[in-house]
Amino acid sequence: MASRIPKILFICTGNSCRSQMAEGWVRYLKKDLLEPFSAGIEKHGLDPLAIKVMKESGVDISQQRSKLINELSDTDFDYVVTICEDANRNCPIFPGKAKRIHHAFDNPPRIAKTLASQEEIIGLYRRVRDEIKEFVSKIPDNL
Repeated sequence: MASRIPKILFICTGNSCRSQMAEGWVRYLKKDLLEPFSAGIEKHGLDPLAIKVMKESGVDISQQRSKLINELSDTDFDYVVTICEDANRNCPIFPGKAKRIHHAFDNPPRIAKTLASQEEIIGLYRRVRDEIKEFVSKIPDNL
């Protein structure tokens, strides 16, 4: 019997940007090591700029969908990674053996509201995308 691939869940507030990027990066970089999922405390839909900047890096997340945490309540996760302070404070307890990790990233949709130009906004999304890629590239050693 083949061993089961560990399941990892990334949680952020709206499951529209950061957690979607993390799920996409795991599928792209670590698909043989981990089965990725993402969810949110709220459901905001996929952020078009997150899709755009991920596509620039060769990762298509356009077919992923925004989900609430309770939609995955029947899944037995090995790792649960909160990637924003909101999610860290409000994350439910997951039964079973899931190891919980917190690693916050800036919130592009929220910060974008304070920026003056489209160039600054897309630069912000790219920076966060690259920071998430760096984090994912070190998995599982950083878990």
